[in-house]
Amino acid sequence: MIIVSIPAAEPEATARSPEKAHTVFLVEVLCNGRRHTVAKRYSEFQALHKRIKKTCKVPDFPPRRVPNWVPKVLEQRRQGLELYIQGVLCRNKELPQDVLDFLKVRRCQQDPKGSSAPSSHPPSQRPVLGFHSDPYVRLPVTDALPDTVLSGVLQGLYTPWSCSPCAAMAQGQPGS
Repeated sequence: MIIVSIPAAEPEATARSPEKAHTVFLVEVLCNGRRHTVAKRYSEFQALHKRIKKTCKVPDFPPRRVPNWVPKVLEQRRQGLELYIQGVLCRNKELPQDVLDFLKVRRCQQDPKGSSAPSSHPPSQRPVLGFHSDPYVRLPVTDALPDTVLSGVLQGLYTPWSCSPCAAMAQGQPGS
């Protein structure tokens, strides 16, 4: 399984013309327990979209806006590209080689050609601990013994100060 996010967009100046900076989107890729980062420009995302739009299911591509150096516009573009690449991954069970090359992924579980034994788990995805039921959902316990701590706290909070166990016994009412 491939998980992709774009946490940041950074301006990058070219060596030939430092005054003509462009924006680079840092794409974090998590595949089979390994994480790496790929730097991509908007034009590279656009070229990928043009290559794969006829061969697989793709979401709408985020439009180019000018000027791209305005922080609000940059953030909108970053979010749009992140949703786009995540949409490509979610909508396609078999990813085209162009997408894998774009993300610099050689083999991954989503790629049927990449795994030699589809029934076995890769080493980083073997189950470590299994549960027969959900450990966070607890059914009500029907113990024969009452919860004395809970009843003591409730009695301490809600019993009036004037009603002590000794006063209750004096009036002939057993204390509980």
